[in-house]
Amino acid sequence: MIGKLAWKNIWFKPLNTILSILLLTASVAIITVLILVEKQFEEKYQSNLDGVDLVLGAQGSPLQLVLSSVYQVDDPTGNISYDSVKVWMKHPYVKKGIPLAYGDNYVGFKIVGTTPDYIEKYQAKIEDGKVFEHNFEVVVGADVAEKLNLKRGDTFKGTHGSAAEGEVHDHGEYIIVGVLSKTGKVIDNLILSNIPTVWQMHHEGHEEETIAENPAHGETGHVHDEHESDMTIDEPNMEITSVLIEFKNKMGVFMWPNIIAQNTKMQAALPTYQMNRLFDMFGVGLNALKYLAFGIMLISGISIFIALFNTLKERKAEFALMRVNGAKRSQLLLVVLYESILLCVVGYLFGTILGRVGIVLLSKASESDFKLGFDPMEIIWEKEGLLFGLTLLVGLIAALIPAIKAYTLNISKTLANA
Repeated sequence: MIGKLAWKNIWFKPLNTILSILLLTASVAIITVLILVEKQFEEKYQSNLDGVDLVLGAQGSPLQLVLSSVYQVDDPTGNISYDSVKVWMKHPYVKKGIPLAYGDNYVGFKIVGTTPDYIEKYQAKIEDGKVFEHNFEVVVGADVAEKLNLKRGDTFKGTHGSAAEGEVHDHGEYIIVGVLSKTGKVIDNLILSNIPTVWQMHHEGHEEETIAENPAHGETGHVHDEHESDMTIDEPNMEITSVLIEFKNKMGVFMWPNIIAQNTKMQAALPTYQMNRLFDMFGVGLNALKYLAFGIMLISGISIFIALFNTLKERKAEFALMRVNGAKRSQLLLVVLYESILLCVVGYLFGTILGRVGIVLLSKASESDFKLGFDPMEIIWEKEGLLFGLTLLVGLIAALIPAIKAYTLNISKTLANA
């Protein structure tokens, strides 16, 4: 009964009600987006860091090296000599070193030369087919296969560089020999081959520039087709992009950055340190948005207070008649409190829905640019529960003074002045 009466009363002045709901919806939506993005962003980035203590690569920005090598979201800082880096990969401190070589993409998805250890690092399983064994055999991540409708046995030609609009190689056709299971990690958006494939693709590309015509097979000067003499991992004077290092002895984490910088032309970047710096910078922006959202919520509380207070003045006679007809003081107080709580509940529900719509739109944009998606259906009970409690608290505080005035209403004076 009180609930129905409260619901009817909040529409006594619909414009005030709609304004209050809109302000609450906006604040709850912003905070909901921030809660989901912050948690999922950190989880995704942390999960990709597992098993990577250090990244060896060309000199330049250490953050750029980490982002390009671990998260595949930036251009690499350059190339390094594979012969030189092999010495460090075999160091007694090192448990595992995973080399990476970049060069091409297919429809915007990077083609990365590496070893089967890279697949093992991300705990990905071969869902269909096998791991690459020979040059130009590739394994595709789950998202690549799904979005491009690729399957085992399909072939394609890569595009030079990291831009999808680059020059398509007219030689070196890749063949898919395996499709990986979904992991929720960066490997889902990669196409993997062995490292000699990357070398051979670009080596043959340069060779084609010097060979104007190829005589028929058996004639003098005939150059054999591209896969007749595959390059191997033991090729001298070749380059790779970077190496992901996992240490047996964690002393290497503290010692290697200075040693590498002083004795080589490479750099050793600490991914945990670099990502913490990034999160610190990222956190400044998130906190600013949180303060904005809480500010909007405060304004919505003030709006509810003003609406209830002004409405109470106009409804004094109504409340006095309710008291004459047997309503208790506590019932009048509850009516006002219910009105405020109903406004807050409606604003919270609309806000959580709008926030998840925002997550869907944000996910589409980030998947396109960074191959990073967010789950709009995840519910973070602890933080979203606190947000719901905070929303109700704002409503209760806003209704406190109007509710007390309704409770202490002087019936005889009100009816005499009516």
